Amino acid sequence: MLFCPTCANLLVISSDTGYNKWACNTCPYEFPITKQMTTRTRLKRKEVDDVLGGDEAWAHADQTQASCDKCNHDRAYFYQLQIRSADEPMTTFYRCTNCTHQWREN
Repeated sequence: MLFCPTCANLLVISSDTGYNKWACNTCPYEFPITKQMTTRTRLKRKEVDDVLGGDEAWAHADQTQASCDKCNHDRAYFYQLQIRSADEPMTTFYRCTNCTHQWREN
């Protein structure tokens, strides 16, 4: 993108006179295109944040009695989050202390 040096509006490509030029729609400024004008900008991708905390969420989680479906162990870590609207109950996330299988309720 190029901008007009006199009025700061965006320049558009025009070929009214038979040759390509950058032209301002507001003022009479014109800039002839004599060579190929390209630039390429690589954007840096943002790292995705783990909104539920990942493995660190389980570091200080409390334990409770909950039966694991995978290994039938009777202890699990748990924490609760409000992931739906305020009038819905909280969702409880569990992680087995024996096999690290994860599940949720609600």
